[in-house]
Amino acid sequence: MASQGLTYDGCNFFRQRLVLSTLSGKRVKIRNIRSKDDNPGLRDFEASFIRLLDKVTNGTRIEINQTGTVLFYQPGLLYGGVVEHECNTQRSVGYYLEALLMLAPFMKNPLKAVLKGVTNDPTDPSVDQLKYTAIPVMKKFGIDGEGLELKVVKRGMAPGGGGEVLFTCPVRKTLRPVQLSDPGKIKRIRGIAYSVRVSPQMANRIVDSARSILNKFIPDIYIYTDHMKGDKSGKSPGFGLTLVAETLNGTFLSAEQVSTPQGQGDPVLPEDLGRNCAKLLLEEIYRGGCIDSANQSLALVYMTLGQQDVSKALLGHLSPYTIEFLRHMRDFFQMMFKIETQKPSEDERKGGDKVLMTCVGAGYTNISKSIK
Repeated sequence: MASQGLTYDGCNFFRQRLVLSTLSGKRVKIRNIRSKDDNPGLRDFEASFIRLLDKVTNGTRIEINQTGTVLFYQPGLLYGGVVEHECNTQRSVGYYLEALLMLAPFMKNPLKAVLKGVTNDPTDPSVDQLKYTAIPVMKKFGIDGEGLELKVVKRGMAPGGGGEVLFTCPVRKTLRPVQLSDPGKIKRIRGIAYSVRVSPQMANRIVDSARSILNKFIPDIYIYTDHMKGDKSGKSPGFGLTLVAETLNGTFLSAEQVSTPQGQGDPVLPEDLGRNCAKLLLEEIYRGGCIDSANQSLALVYMTLGQQDVSKALLGHLSPYTIEFLRHMRDFFQMMFKIETQKPSEDERKGGDKVLMTCVGAGYTNISKSIK
């Protein structure tokens, strides 16, 4: 692959650059990684992320200078297969999983990944959230079947971790183009309130307080309580709530809240956590769109790598992360989206401004997948 490499500065959007580099086969050089910092270079969680990419690819070349401030990454073939990875506990498993969701359909062998570490923390999307929102997004693009599964085997709260997650994904030669322009009305709300190494009563208190807000809007609400005990409960105490609103057209919008990790800042009351999470869900519904804000970039990757056909998706307000992602798409795939803003009329009550993203797929074929 004598393709021209790309050069970037700084540690921002580190995952985006490496994931798109792996998919496009273009080399990347990232310079000045925290070079002005007291503690310069790559952090442990970033090094752990590079190791994970190395495990799922074959023939990837990685060079890092002595201080860790310059990274050269030449991607190999996406190989897949069975992978086990101990994720660094500075970030949750969701940080690593988001990248795998983008790469998994394009591997040579179906992926079976066991990731260990923190399953729920306040910064990254939790495994529960990805399970309820990202998996339905994948299904819309034709990545489905019994091989697609995301399962929390053990829960691990920050900072100690000790959780375990199983993710399996089938491979696809091409992705289906999508037309997602009408999210539809909300028909039901589901959720999961979990607690580990604290009283199981915590989960019930979260459920009651979340319902106190949501019951005013819709009758069909069911929030499961999940209390893992013993060796399945990880190393740190904590609790949290993930809520998902499902629409008539099969759109899933989600919100979540996690208790403050042990030893960091003020503790939260389960009542406040439940109420805040319900409000966040209402905010997410107001933003709306056919893909919730946590999965905007996932959908855009699949749209870009689809067949040479038009894909459309209505998104809520674009997050800063997504906007940067679109810039990177242009760098790696020369892909430009047509972006139209849609303002809902006042009597419609359709929430905030929406963005209709349209693109023609790059016709990306999974070269390593042999046709049987």
